[in-house]
Amino acid sequence: MNDATRPTLLFVDDDPKAGELMLRFSAGADYDCEVFRDPAAALERFLDGGAAMIITDLRMPGLSGIELLARVREHDNDVPVVIVTGYADVESAIEALRLGATDFIKKPFDMDEMRVLVERTLAHRALVEENRLLRRQLGHQERFSDLLGGSDAMQAVYRLIDKVADIRCNVIIEGESGTGKELAARAIHHRSQFAGRPFVVIDCGALSDTLLESELFGHEKGAFTGAVTAKRGLLEAASGGTVFLDEIGNISDAMQIKLLRVVQEQQVTRVGGVRPIDIDVRFIAASNQDLERLVAEGRFRHDLYHRLNVVKLRMPPLRERRDDIPLLVQHFVDHFARRYHREAAGFDAAGMRRLMEYSWPGNVRELRNLVERHVALADGPVLELEPLPAPPPHGDGIDADWPTLQELERRYILRVLEHCGGSREKTAATLGINKSTLWRKLQAWRREGLADETD
Repeated sequence: MNDATRPTLLFVDDDPKAGELMLRFSAGADYDCEVFRDPAAALERFLDGGAAMIITDLRMPGLSGIELLARVREHDNDVPVVIVTGYADVESAIEALRLGATDFIKKPFDMDEMRVLVERTLAHRALVEENRLLRRQLGHQERFSDLLGGSDAMQAVYRLIDKVADIRCNVIIEGESGTGKELAARAIHHRSQFAGRPFVVIDCGALSDTLLESELFGHEKGAFTGAVTAKRGLLEAASGGTVFLDEIGNISDAMQIKLLRVVQEQQVTRVGGVRPIDIDVRFIAASNQDLERLVAEGRFRHDLYHRLNVVKLRMPPLRERRDDIPLLVQHFVDHFARRYHREAAGFDAAGMRRLMEYSWPGNVRELRNLVERHVALADGPVLELEPLPAPPPHGDGIDADWPTLQELERRYILRVLEHCGGSREKTAATLGINKSTLWRKLQAWRREGLADETD
């Protein structure tokens, strides 16, 4: 009895010696081979149970190989069909290719050549089937503004997004670079009843205080050199919608004070102006830094933090959601294959295993760039994975997977705490920090599920 999990190859040839040779050749292979001398019987078997691949002789009594191919194609356009032909029938084999055959091989065939042909064809068939399944998952998965993934970590993100979408509360999104913080912010906005209103992105780390103030609040005519006309600020333009403050941990203390007033009062005053202007804005702030730690260290205002931190959403790094990697890879392969007009279908099984095992310090952004590069340079449907960056030489250390400084600090503190037998007093003394600072860090990590209650 054939194993239902193994691919089945149907070999059709009226010559019994060819069938015996094929059975011996297939013994111990990773597929099951069924041999037929009667092409009609082979067709009936295919219609009843399908097959991963068909190899058929060209000239046979009853149904010819081309006629068998035509009958198969009436029911299945995808199953690979290889034509076996004698030297004098090469033109007929080429005609079979035009009619939908996958490949042809000449008699008497070399067994090494046959092995390569079968292995290549079955590997491609498996890749096509896997990609079809992934595309079906992509088609059925509810989209959160291009956030993808069905892992437990992402399901928790989706649930929180749904809870806060229609509530005009402020949100802080934390996570490493490349985890999709802006996508999460867009998902909150687009799933809300205010989706038709503006969504404005402000990169707080890219602008000086002067430029940021002018961009946020606008300015009146003559407010400064070059202000020849009045300009409405982005906060005014976003009224009724959402403002996404990216990398908010980078703004100065002076700008934090000005922003605090806006968040509290929902009013802005243009630079050079005196009249406050009412706005109605939901603020979503993001940072790849631990804002709570910045507050504890006096580098971020606690009052602004608490005004923004009505709800906190943590975007998980890719290494915490490895089950999502095949789905993300397929999404990016399809996207870039269309953009660059490539026939790329995906990575082979070995390549996908390596992608699943890699630590992804750059998270989804790094994965996207890797797939784009491979698709752009692709020579065929199967992508050959280039060597991935090597892990650090110290292998199993706390920084073995290239964590961020924030994550490295957490791991180090927890390791020192463990070394000190759980004593916070000894741990704080060893680290050279205040006990209250250590307590605040541990509390924050527990709330995020990054430290045990016993720590």
